[in-house]
Amino acid sequence: MIIQSIQVQTEIFQLKKPFKTALRTATEIENVFVYVQLEDGLIGVGAAAPTLAITGESKESIEAVLKNVITPLLVGKDIRNIQELSLLIERSCVANTSAKAAMEIALYDALCQHLNLPLYQFLGGSTNRLKNDMTVSVGTVEEMVLDARQIIKDGFSILKIKVGKDWAKDVERIMAIREKVGNHVAIRVDANQGWTPRQAVAIIQELEQLDAKIELIEQPVHASDIEGLKFVKQKVNTPIMADESLFSPQDALRLIKEDAVDLLNIKLMKTGGIRRAMQIADIAERANIPCMIGSMMESSVSVLAAAHIATAHPNIQKIDLDAPLWLANQDFDGIEFIGDEIHLSSLPGLGIQRRLSKSIR
Repeated sequence: MIIQSIQVQTEIFQLKKPFKTALRTATEIENVFVYVQLEDGLIGVGAAAPTLAITGESKESIEAVLKNVITPLLVGKDIRNIQELSLLIERSCVANTSAKAAMEIALYDALCQHLNLPLYQFLGGSTNRLKNDMTVSVGTVEEMVLDARQIIKDGFSILKIKVGKDWAKDVERIMAIREKVGNHVAIRVDANQGWTPRQAVAIIQELEQLDAKIELIEQPVHASDIEGLKFVKQKVNTPIMADESLFSPQDALRLIKEDAVDLLNIKLMKTGGIRRAMQIADIAERANIPCMIGSMMESSVSVLAAAHIATAHPNIQKIDLDAPLWLANQDFDGIEFIGDEIHLSSLPGLGIQRRLSKSIR
């Protein structure tokens, strides 16, 4: 089944409210969509989220790589040769992982539609339901407590708290939320590279002394500081997870070899696609390192792809796929958020169905 054509377009999605981390504040997001059409008319869809602060990619760079570098390699190829096509994407250029991920997601969606299988079944999964967390973005103590309490009312039992923008107040923020939501709620803390190694150790040790019951600390130090990650891990009891430090299977091998982390956070925009995401989960499984799967500020398309992977790989044990819940309008069907559960469609491929969008550029 031959790939007949590939189209690329960018769309804007407004957020319900500003999303703040130690790295940036967003009020809207742009996603670049890829549409792969097969000779029988089936169309696979993928998407990329420009995140200059993490992947170094802009809307313009993603569009250019997809149109001018990757598309010419794929048109006319047989969709059934998915491994070959994945390697062509991976070797097409250095970096540009979000662009590569968008194209590979679209290929897998098209292939699974051709095979009449949901993606999660093609990857070996047997369930289409996941338990999700919800993020509390950076704000004042009062704002973050109010957000946390509302999230619990909405049916969530796992919070991911963004910190790292003002390290001196981070313990106060976390403890205020813990006091208001009680000990039955799981709390994950994401510093988004916002602390130095010594700040991280001081903060985490204080949280441990206060019995904050933190499930994990995500990326406490700069992405390139593997020694710093290892230093923090050695000095605290709370599990440490890498996010921005992990892009590739090679990164996973290094983090594991250095004994720098307790967990790994896989994101398709960093890995460059589905195949390498699965490779990372495999590598981590061999080392008894559990994985989380997460996302950037993405639309339902790429988040849905990540959810399909999560249902299929036994070493992906934690889910952080709340990005579509931040969008003011949902333009795609195929993924349902019911309280803290994610329900996937059993339709072929991603199971995605497009609603009318007025934001096409």
